[in-house]
Amino acid sequence: METPDFSSAEREAFASLLDDTNPKVRAQLLAYFLAKAEAAKRFLVALAEGKHREIAWHARWFLNELHFCDPAAEFRGFIRSLNYELETGSLLLARTVMPTVDPGDCAVSLDRLAARCRELIAEPASVRNRCRVINRVLFHEEGFRGNTENYNDPLNSLLPEVLVRKKGLPITLGIVYLLVAQRIGLELEPVGLPGHFMVGCYSESAPFYIDAFEQGAFRTTSEVVMFLRSQGLEPAIGDLAPSPVREVLCRCCRNLANHYAAAGDERRAVMFTDFVGEFDAAYERNTA
Repeated sequence: METPDFSSAEREAFASLLDDTNPKVRAQLLAYFLAKAEAAKRFLVALAEGKHREIAWHARWFLNELHFCDPAAEFRGFIRSLNYELETGSLLLARTVMPTVDPGDCAVSLDRLAARCRELIAEPASVRNRCRVINRVLFHEEGFRGNTENYNDPLNSLLPEVLVRKKGLPITLGIVYLLVAQRIGLELEPVGLPGHFMVGCYSESAPFYIDAFEQGAFRTTSEVVMFLRSQGLEPAIGDLAPSPVREVLCRCCRNLANHYAAAGDERRAVMFTDFVGEFDAAYERNTA
């Protein structure tokens, strides 16, 4: 017989306690949820798939502790939700490989980088000058860099690993750049160029681009076009436009599928190929 769902009063009470990190409170909640496993799983999954990001992360923590969660299924649920947010998606993607990763640790790292940027910004500051500060913090003080010596290492595509190792691909370094910029109120956009990834600024009279793989080098539109042509590519106008979060995360999955295939890890290569298919199917359903 299926365990009945929690009452509305119980759901409200439990939801208010999920973010309490007191060990005794967490132990009591874990014990109660374990005793009511079926109802607890339905309750926590609903919160984990909800729009309240902080509560969702705490719900996922409980699901993981109780061994109720399947990170791959959780990421598929995120894909199908069409409720795409870059930081959440990047961390859920990473959990499919690193199920015990603590999203709070990643948030603290990003918060610390943003706090250092705020310390160095002399107001009033232009968008370009704010980007120069991010460049100083990420690439000069912290030493983030492109992993040119082992470009195909799958860890280059996992945000928590990039934050710890301080090296990654153009796309993951770009994601770090975007998440730090977001925290200091700077509106930048992901730009998924053919064969490369940059960060775009469209708030000035003329757009400019930032190459996080090249220590935050600034590029004009004409310089980006010349770069692509030097790679034997003829860019279309849309190539220099902002990329939706869906495309950014899907591109990460393609990279991981290719890198795991090259490493001989067929299981993970297939998993990430399937995620690409999920993104495509969700997009088709939404645009049909």
